[in-house]
Amino acid sequence: MSPADRYHLVVYWSDEDQCYVGLCPDLFYGGTHGDDPEQVFKNLRTIVADVVESYRAEGKPLPEPRDLVAP
Repeated sequence: MSPADRYHLVVYWSDEDQCYVGLCPDLFYGGTHGDDPEQVFKNLRTIVADVVESYRAEGKPLPEPRDLVAP
Protein backbone atom coordinates (compact mmCIF):
# COMPACT_ATOMS: atom_id res chain seq x y z
CA MET A 1 0.00 0.00 0.00
CA SER A 2 1.33 3.43 -0.88
CA PRO A 3 1.09 6.28 1.66
CA ALA A 4 -1.47 7.97 -0.61
CA ASP A 5 -3.81 4.97 -0.22
CA ARG A 6 -4.30 5.74 3.49
CA TYR A 7 -6.35 8.88 2.82
CA HIS A 8 -10.10 9.16 2.39
CA LEU A 9 -11.18 10.29 -1.06
CA VAL A 10 -14.62 11.84 -1.35
CA VAL A 11 -16.51 12.40 -4.61
CA TYR A 12 -20.00 13.85 -4.42
CA TRP A 13 -22.53 15.70 -6.54
CA SER A 14 -22.86 19.40 -5.71
CA ASP A 15 -26.26 20.88 -6.52
CA GLU A 16 -24.79 24.33 -5.94
CA ASP A 17 -21.97 23.83 -8.44
CA GLN A 18 -23.87 21.44 -10.74
CA CYS A 19 -20.88 19.10 -10.97
CA TYR A 20 -19.07 16.35 -9.10
CA VAL A 21 -16.57 17.53 -6.52
CA GLY A 22 -13.61 15.50 -5.29
CA LEU A 23 -11.69 16.20 -2.09
CA CYS A 24 -9.32 14.65 0.43
CA PRO A 25 -10.17 16.41 3.71
CA ASP A 26 -7.39 14.81 5.76
CA LEU A 27 -4.64 15.97 3.43
CA PHE A 28 -5.59 19.29 1.82
CA TYR A 29 -8.35 21.84 1.25
CA GLY A 30 -9.84 22.23 -2.18
CA GLY A 31 -9.75 19.47 -4.74
CA THR A 32 -11.08 18.84 -8.20
CA HIS A 33 -14.41 18.91 -10.01
CA GLY A 34 -16.07 17.84 -13.26
CA ASP A 35 -19.02 16.21 -15.01
CA ASP A 36 -17.79 12.60 -14.81
CA PRO A 37 -17.47 11.11 -11.30
CA GLU A 38 -14.97 8.47 -12.44
CA GLN A 39 -12.70 11.11 -13.99
CA VAL A 40 -13.01 13.29 -10.87
CA PHE A 41 -11.93 10.28 -8.79
CA LYS A 42 -8.95 9.61 -11.08
CA ASN A 43 -7.93 13.27 -10.93
CA LEU A 44 -8.26 13.24 -7.15
CA ARG A 45 -6.01 10.18 -6.85
CA THR A 46 -3.38 11.95 -8.95
CA ILE A 47 -3.59 15.09 -6.80
CA VAL A 48 -3.28 13.06 -3.59
CA ALA A 49 -0.21 11.23 -4.93
CA ASP A 50 1.35 14.57 -5.94
CA VAL A 51 0.67 16.11 -2.52
CA VAL A 52 2.15 13.08 -0.74
CA GLU A 53 5.25 13.30 -2.94
CA SER A 54 5.51 17.04 -2.21
CA TYR A 55 5.43 16.37 1.54
CA ARG A 56 8.19 13.80 1.15
CA ALA A 57 10.32 16.05 -1.07
CA GLU A 58 10.08 18.83 1.53
CA GLY A 59 10.82 16.43 4.39
CA LYS A 60 7.49 17.15 6.08
CA PRO A 61 5.60 14.45 7.98
CA LEU A 62 2.31 13.43 6.41
CA PRO A 63 -0.87 14.28 8.33
CA GLU A 64 -2.54 11.30 9.97
CA PRO A 65 -5.76 10.25 8.25
CA ARG A 66 -8.84 10.25 10.44
CA ASP A 67 -10.40 6.96 11.39
CA LEU A 68 -13.87 6.50 9.97
CA VAL A 69 -16.31 4.54 12.06
CA ALA A 70 -19.02 2.65 10.25
CA PRO A 71 -22.51 3.15 11.65
